[in-house]
Amino acid sequence: MTHENHSLPPKTCTIDRLITLEEDIKKVLAGKKTATRRNGRYADLGEIMTLEGRKFVVEKVYPQSLGELTDEDARSEGYQSLEEYKQSILSLHPGMPWLPQMRVWVHEFRPLEEK
Repeated sequence: MTHENHSLPPKTCTIDRLITLEEDIKKVLAGKKTATRRNGRYADLGEIMTLEGRKFVVEKVYPQSLGELTDEDARSEGYQSLEEYKQSILSLHPGMPWLPQMRVWVHEFRPLEEK
C-alpha cells in the first residue's frame, strides 16, 4: 500500500455518504458518472464505495476551485454541460453562491471488476 494520502487532509465524512442521491446512484451504475465533487474529503485513494451491491474504487482525490470546472468535468459528473451541472448544484443547495474561488474535493472512481 503506497502512502499517497500523506499530503491530503483528514477526511471530513465517510465514503458511504459520497453518493447518496438516487439520481446520482443511477448515473454511476449506468457508467455516466465517474466523479463527484464535495465540499469536504469523503474518501481515500483506493477506498471502495458500494452502490446497490456494485463496488467502485476511488482512483483520484484532489482539490479544485469552481472556477476551474469545465464542460468535461461536468460530463464526468453525469451532466451535459457545466451550466447544467451548476444549476443542479444550486438547486440542491438553496442560497449557496457559486463562487469561482470556492474549493471543492474531486473524487474520481471506476467500477471495480470482481475477480
